[in-house]
Parts: sequence; structure tokens; C-alpha cells
Amino acid sequence: MLTALGWGALAASSLVIGALAALARDWPQRLIGAVLAFGAGALISAVSFELALEGTKVGSFAALAGGLALGAIAYYLLDGVVEQTGNAGRARARHRSGSAAGGALALGAFLDGIPEQLVLGIGLAGGEPISIGLLTAIFVSNLPEAIGSASAMRRAGRPARAIIGLWLAVAACCALATLGGFALGDAVSGELRAAVDGFAAGALLVMLVDSMIPDATQDAGRQAGLVTVLGFALAAALSIAS
Repeated sequence: MLTALGWGALAASSLVIGALAALARDWPQRLIGAVLAFGAGALISAVSFELALEGTKVGSFAALAGGLALGAIAYYLLDGVVEQTGNAGRARARHRSGSAAGGALALGAFLDGIPEQLVLGIGLAGGEPISIGLLTAIFVSNLPEAIGSASAMRRAGRPARAIIGLWLAVAACCALATLGGFALGDAVSGELRAAVDGFAAGALLVMLVDSMIPDATQDAGRQAGLVTVLGFALAAALSIAS
């Protein structure tokens, strides 16, 4: 269990690293978009190899498909709440200044991180070695949201201590989700594990289309597609090798 918490903390640590990076200096939007595109490609690989494929190995396709539908609907509804809280979609909020936009991005990062890290814990509970591909995807995809949110909060005059405190809290919750996934995976059947894999896959796919990919394209331009392929290829290679 401590091992699961340690891996979860490592994956979530990029949220704090991103916030610290934003406080240290201003980062070009094109660079942030490229990192976002790389993370999107890595997450597409994770959905394919770590979630969908793994779900069919531990349970039935029906359980996976049911979880996929539930995850997509749940994320869609919860993301709508986040969008109303920030008065703008996250793809637009990253380009607004102010703590409201930053807060919406922090809520979005929390919403994105829970299913990712839940699956990380479930995989560890099944006695599998840590998935380097999934770990990389989570780590990289966290950075742009943390940088964008912390930058918006800094421009609004929010104290650095408050910004770091917020992202430490988000990272702690995401790390605890890995611990929850470990406890869940240790106690449930293969069918339920397949459904959880499907749930995370559905949530991540909706998130990718709604926020990550549009944001990456807006920031990095046409190069975003090439960087997405690079992220997918590297994460897929890591998944196959691990």
C-alpha cells in the first residue's frame, strides 16, 4: 500500500512542479501547447494499452463497455459544473487572466487526475509492475494545466504561498486516489476491474477531445499533431516494454 502511495505521489508531483515553474518565470504558450500535445498522445496510448486492452484481459467486453459509457457521461456532467464555475471552458480559461480562470483549471486538473491515478493503483493491486507508459502520461499531462493555472493566479496577484498550497492539496488528493485504486483493485472481481478501466478510459477520452487537444492545437499550432504522435509512440513503447 505504501508503494502505491509512493507511485501516486510521484505521478501527482508534476502538478506542484508545474506550479513552481509558473512562479519562477513566464513560459511561451507554444511550448506549453507542445507539452500538452505530448501529454495528449501519451494519454491516448494509455487509454489504448493500459485501460482498454487491460480491461478485456481481466473482465468481459460488456463490463468494459459499460464502464466506458459511464465514465464518459460522468466526466461530461462534472466538467460542465467546472465550466460553469470558471464561466468558460478550460480551453478558453487558460488564455484568460485572473484567479477565477486559475481556479477552474485547478478543478479541472483534479477532475482529470482522479481516474488516471485510480487506474494506476488498480494495476498495482493486481500484482503488475508499475506501468511506465501510464506513469509518463499522467506526469506529462499534468504540467501544462498546473503551469496555466498558476500563471493565471500569479497575474491576478494571488500570493505564491496560496498558489503552492492549492496545488499541493490537488496533488495530495490525486495521490490518495492511487491508494484508493489499490484498495479497490485488491478487493473487487475482474469484471468490476474491467468496468473501472472502462470508466477511466471514457472519462479520459472525453477530456482529451474537450480540452487537451483543442488547447494544444491553439497554443502550438499545426506542430501539435506531430508532437501528439511522438507522445503516443514513446508511451506505447514504454507500455510494451514494461
